[in-house]
Amino acid sequence: MTGYAIGLARARKRPSGLLVCLKNSAGQPRKAVPTDPTPPSDWVVLGRVVGLYGISGWVKLFSHTQDRNDIFNYKPLYLGRDNDWQPQTLEEGRAQGKGIVAKFSGYDDRNKAVELLGQTIAVQRQQLATLAPGEYYWSDLIGLRVINQDDIEFGNIAYLFETGANDVIVVRNKQERLIPFIKGKIIVSIDLEQRVMRVNWDPQF
Repeated sequence: MTGYAIGLARARKRPSGLLVCLKNSAGQPRKAVPTDPTPPSDWVVLGRVVGLYGISGWVKLFSHTQDRNDIFNYKPLYLGRDNDWQPQTLEEGRAQGKGIVAKFSGYDDRNKAVELLGQTIAVQRQQLATLAPGEYYWSDLIGLRVINQDDIEFGNIAYLFETGANDVIVVRNKQERLIPFIKGKIIVSIDLEQRVMRVNWDPQF
């Protein structure tokens, strides 16, 4: 571990390159990520195809991995919509400006690459490092319903981001709430099967 913060939930980089929410560890700042469809428990979302690049079938990717280029380390990558995953062969991937671009086998021109637009990128969970109890991949938390101890529902987790002290979950419904990810004090429980996070949080905030 690179740090120690009792009672705080921060993020550190696992061998998989993904961020993990857990106690007593430290990490580097990372930008917030948008919501992706919630996959079944045996899949982990790594990113999404967000645009076209050039005329030779290249596409722009958004990566959830802490180092955006780490997404290229997973083989195979599965692309799909509505949890209908199809393996895709990555021919090449690289940083381009402030983002990353990729070329997948069988998509050799811009018109063909249009088919990939909006598709989610995932890997099988068995391709990732096993988490210890109390650790969570950020992608597993996105989309969870957030309910306080008075059974008031706040909405769903849209994304997470880091601060100097702790992670923060962004919960959206009719309004947007920023709730610190502090296990025990604020984060009461997390049920990934029921897709529910219980929090000790005043609905006025």
